[in-house]
Amino acid sequence: MSQTVVRGGLGMGMPGQPLAHCETNDQLINLWCHGKSPETSEAYRRDLSYFLAFVGNKPLWEVTLNDVQEFSDALSLKNYALATIRRRLSAVKSILSFGHKIGVLPVNVGFPLIVPKPKDKLAERILSESQVLTMIAMEPNPRNQALLRFLYATGMRVEELCQLRWRDLQPGSAGGGQVTIYGKGGLTRTVVFSKETWEQVKALRGDAGWDEPVFRSRVRSRDGSHHLSDTQVLRIVRTAAERVGIDLKVSPHWLRHCHGTHAADRGVPLHLIQQTLGHASLTTTSRYLHARPKDSSAMHLAV
Repeated sequence: MSQTVVRGGLGMGMPGQPLAHCETNDQLINLWCHGKSPETSEAYRRDLSYFLAFVGNKPLWEVTLNDVQEFSDALSLKNYALATIRRRLSAVKSILSFGHKIGVLPVNVGFPLIVPKPKDKLAERILSESQVLTMIAMEPNPRNQALLRFLYATGMRVEELCQLRWRDLQPGSAGGGQVTIYGKGGLTRTVVFSKETWEQVKALRGDAGWDEPVFRSRVRSRDGSHHLSDTQVLRIVRTAAERVGIDLKVSPHWLRHCHGTHAADRGVPLHLIQQTLGHASLTTTSRYLHARPKDSSAMHLAV
């Protein structure tokens, strides 16, 4: 079935000017995934494939709210983890919203669907300052020790760290360093950090050129470079946690959470933490205050 956009819709384009032409679900999915990273695109396609199989691969412009709600019920009956259910339903809602926005889908049938909210597990993923500093101090490998310190000091996302090149690092103020981060959503931010961290990271460079990775792997990655992969960094962080007796599945993102929480505990203004971590919304940053509250009504009772 062919579906051609002939109206601008939502102010995009002039009346009568086509925005897209889709004859198959794959064409709409390709439009939806355009510009996303290969990893994100692959994850979205995989989650959406479960819905398409459920509705018998009917064209998305023939999907109804009945289909979407029945898919939601089916996921719940199969006892999938809540995170899995949320991810798959969010993928369905996202493509249906996108298709309607560009005019390929006449109605956004996914809009009324309620995606269940998960338990906020942020507090479970925050280590103490002592635990983080011990992880760093007990790491015997110089590259890995610098990596752990840099992750915590800058609050970088693991994918941002893996793509770092020496051209992204420069001397900063007071003998410290600064890093320019090209992050989530195509946004660029610059983070300054301490002299001690700068000296430790700078010691890794040797004779490496500007375009070479800061944290280098001995094994070539898929793009032919020597960047560390997300999986390698996960292994480094998890091993460091196990080494000091932390019996939890610690990931690189935990160090980002630790940065935000420990900075808030030290009285750093939320807007500065937001800028450093690259959060689009201050609401996201404020979660670090709620995860480690300093007071509650329970503290004022007689028990």
